[in-house]
Parts: sequence; C-alpha cells; structure tokens
Amino acid sequence: MSSEKVLIFDTTLRDGEQAPGASMTISEKLEVAHQLARLGVDIIEAGFPVSSPAQFEATKTIAEQVRGPVICGLARANEKDIEAAGKALAAAAKRRIHTFIATSPIHMEHKLHKKPDEVLKMAVNAVKYARQYTDNVEFSPEDACRSDLNFLYEILSAVVEAGATTLNIPDTVGYILPYEYGQIIAKLKENVKNVGKAVISTHCHNDLGMATANSLAGVRNGARQVECSINGLGERAGNAAMEEIVMTIHTRPDFFPTLTTGIKTTEIYRTSQLVSQLTGFVIQPNKAIVGKNAFAHESGIHVDGILKKRETYEIMTPETIGLDGSQMVLGRHSGRHGFADRCKKLGYHLSKTDLDSAYQKFVEIADKKKEIFDEDIAAIVSDEVRSIEQVYHLDYLHVACGTGTLPTASVKIKTKDGIKLAAAFGDGPVDAAYEAIREATGLAPKLENYTIRAITSGKEALGEANVRIADGKGKTFVGRGVSTDIIEASAKAYVDALNRMAAPTTAPETKEQL
Repeated sequence: MSSEKVLIFDTTLRDGEQAPGASMTISEKLEVAHQLARLGVDIIEAGFPVSSPAQFEATKTIAEQVRGPVICGLARANEKDIEAAGKALAAAAKRRIHTFIATSPIHMEHKLHKKPDEVLKMAVNAVKYARQYTDNVEFSPEDACRSDLNFLYEILSAVVEAGATTLNIPDTVGYILPYEYGQIIAKLKENVKNVGKAVISTHCHNDLGMATANSLAGVRNGARQVECSINGLGERAGNAAMEEIVMTIHTRPDFFPTLTTGIKTTEIYRTSQLVSQLTGFVIQPNKAIVGKNAFAHESGIHVDGILKKRETYEIMTPETIGLDGSQMVLGRHSGRHGFADRCKKLGYHLSKTDLDSAYQKFVEIADKKKEIFDEDIAAIVSDEVRSIEQVYHLDYLHVACGTGTLPTASVKIKTKDGIKLAAAFGDGPVDAAYEAIREATGLAPKLENYTIRAITSGKEALGEANVRIADGKGKTFVGRGVSTDIIEASAKAYVDALNRMAAPTTAPETKEQL
C-alpha cells in the first residue's frame, strides 16, 4: 500500500508569536527557523511582512538564509499586503504567499462591512495578484467553521480557478468539535469544483482544547496539510501542537494506515525546548509528548510494568522524540572538549566566539555546583549566546533581607551613559532589586508576570526567572535570567526585559489571526 504525505506547515513564527508576551527578535526567529528546517517541516510561515518593519525584515532574513522548507508570508487580501510578502520572500528558494479574508456572516458584517459577493471578488483578485510573485498560493477563508457552507463552496471553487494551490480551513475561534470539523473537510472535498487541483489544509485553535483532535479529524477526512505550532503556541489558548499531530500519526499507523510526515521525530524535543527558552513560555509538566512528566512513572503498578516490559505503559519511547535514555552529567573537570561535544549532541551549532562565552559561564557555574545536566547546558547557552544588545548590564547586586528587616537592594548598572548606582527597598528581596534597577535605569514599566523555577533538582540547581513587563503603549517584553542564586536570576531577567524594551523600536505590528 503506497503512502501519502501529510504536509506540516509550521506557524510558530507567525501565529505562535502572537501569543501575548511571546515575541522574538529577528536573530531568535532565524535560530528557530533553522531548527525547524532540521526538524523537517515542509512549510515555515515566517511572518506577516506588511505588519511592521521588524516582521518584514524577519521574513526577508529567513527567506535569504533558510533552505529546505518552503518559506511563507501572510497577507490580507489586498495588493499592499501581497506586495510586501512578495518582496520579503523574493530570495527564498521555495516560497509561498498565504492570503486570507473573512467569510463568516459575523466577520463580513461587523469587521469587513462587506457583502459576500464583494468578499468573493477580493479573494479572487488577491489570489491572482499573488500569482505574480509565486505559483504557490494558499488561501484561507477566515472563520471558515462559522461560515455558510454553500458560500464556502463558492469562494473556494473561485480561488482554485484563480490559481490557489492550497485551501486552508481555519477554526479561527476554536469553536468546532472533531466530528463537525471532519464533516466540513469531507463536504468540501465533495462540493468544491476542481478541488483536486489544491491541497486541503487544517488550521485549528485550542479554545475548547480540541485543536489537535480537530486537525486529525480533518486529516482523516482528506486534509493533507496541517497548520500547527511548536508546543501549541499561539493566540489565546494556542494552536494545534505540532508534536502531538506528528506523534499521533507516527504512533497510530492502524488509524492512519497510509499517512506519513517528513518530520525527523528525534528533533522534536530540542525544538520544543528551544521555543520555550526563547519565548519564556514554560512547558507544563503534563504536556503531551514534550512535558517533563510525559515519560515519568511513579505508581508502583506502572513502574513494575515498565521494568518488565516498557510497552505496558509507554506507547512511544523517549528516544523517538530525541530524549536520551540516560543523561550525561558534566562537572568542573569535564573540560572544554567535553562541554563542546555535549553542546553538539544537544543540537547547538555554536560559533567559536559563542562557544567561548558559553564555556566560561559553564566553568563559573561548575565551580558552584558539582553536577551540570543537559537542562543546565541549555540554560547556559540561552543565557549567554542568545542575549540581545546590552543597553543595560547588571554589574553588581547586593540584597539584604531577613525576619524583622526591611528588604533593601543596591545595584550598579552599566549604561551607554556610564555607571549608574542606586539603592531601594521593597516588599521582598526581588521587589527591592527591581526598585533599585528602575531607579538606576530611569525606567518603570509595569511588571505583568514573574515566575521562578528550578531547572534541575537539588539544592545547587540553577534557577530560571522569567518576567513580562509592559511599556504602557500596549507592547509587552519577556526577559529571562539564569543563576544558582534566584535573586540574581530574577534581577538578570528584569534587566533582560528592559534591554528588549530599549531595543530599536518599530511601528506597532498589525496582528491577524486565522
């Protein structure tokens, strides 16, 4: 029996990045794009080029430097958007323009203020215009699952006639249930004229927790592309999680007997960790496939079964997604070669300069704790190599606190205008440190979220702090800091967020969802 390929369309860099606080720098997006190429995704939606100069530049950079996958840019159904996408994608070896317009009654009436015949005309014109830049054109009827089916048949037939090669069916608000979604895909296969000239695609949101199930119901009924994101990152409750889609098809050949993906599953875990580190979105322990507890067993009955035969309680092996059966532990005597070799095995492709920087941090931490695990190395690389331009640098921190003592902190911050010293008190040691940093930098953004966690276990574990701040203009920035001292990690995370806020600004982005 011959196999059919389900195309994996990754939208982590576009829809995923629209999750509040998940924005990445251009260099971080490029790093994720290179890893997605190693993972083997078929299409990377690199961004929404017209929405801001930074989005245009990120899409352009990825188009120029990433080879393997098709590079895609999003565009509304108008010439300005499509022209921006075409220019941003010009250098891509393989490119696609993804254009869309809303088709549900509520969207057409209240958002677009247009009649169905006007929307149909705009869709056809957009596809024809996009064909000037590439013959690989995707069309999405936004809010398709709340649209009139007869209108969907009509507009999709028209865009296929105009040259669309992919028909994407978004459940924009995460409203639909699996049986319903599967039926929509099946009916489109039956009623859209010349549907065989295009690939039908799914794009499901997770508002009711159905994104993965809906996507797979679509595949079961004839969809051959799935739009998804790493860790399910995305607007509101997120998108269909790529790792769940891929591993379901991989694990259940009895249910998907002729279907395969081109994903290199052993790259799943490191891709998941990379996206988590760069966005500051911690993966919940019980997350399917990539969560910390996904392959953990505690119940005596389960442990006994695993020891006797692994398949009794595991439907896939950790090695399948790129987890080693046993961790390698490094220490202060491991040396530069051992550290470099482990970085390579973990999937980090570091320049000599970046390796030098990471190794120096490794030595510093190895002097403080006896054993350094893979998670520690990932944190070191993220903290040292992926740092952005240092407008502010935390040069010194001292905190005093205790029972019956007012928490106080003093800091020395290096800035482009010289050294700034400040001292302050607060409700606790972290609050005091943040007040001192605000005083030294002259910046006082609103702290929207603060988390601290141990990266590995034990009293000498590295602490990872994540903060999200708001600048008062509707933009948020995520900062991250790592240290064996949780107060220092917290201060570094806050300074990292301030550096991101102080980075060169661009016009506010237009964010559209499908």
